[in-house]
Amino acid sequence: MSEKISASNAPKPVGLYPHARKVGNLLFLSGVGPRVAGSNANDSAVPGLELDHNGNFKAFDFEAQCRSVFDNVRTILEASGSSWENLVDVTVFLVNMNRDFHVYNKVYAEYFKDNQPCRTTVEINKLPTPIAIELKCIATID
Repeated sequence: MSEKISASNAPKPVGLYPHARKVGNLLFLSGVGPRVAGSNANDSAVPGLELDHNGNFKAFDFEAQCRSVFDNVRTILEASGSSWENLVDVTVFLVNMNRDFHVYNKVYAEYFKDNQPCRTTVEINKLPTPIAIELKCIATID
């Protein structure tokens, strides 16, 4: 059996799915983006992102999105009884590898200095909300 986990202090999922599922001593996180929990009714604020009325970028700070997505992952891990140090696998989705990979890799090295899970990074052409990064993670639960 598996247990569904919803973290009340993490951004709401954008569909009908839990933040994570616990199966045995493994924790599988749904895709996590950089949206800000409690930012509005839909948790739709994105750090470093400002759009005009047509949806075009007015301001874009990819490093702010990286830091926010890592913080959101940490929040979900801790709400699930796990921790940052228990991450064993991270899949990273970037919408622009050429523009963002260097910054992502720099920030990743700060956050994962001590724990170095397996990692896969892929470029995709779009995510369901106007974000530039999403993480899919697997961790253990002690």
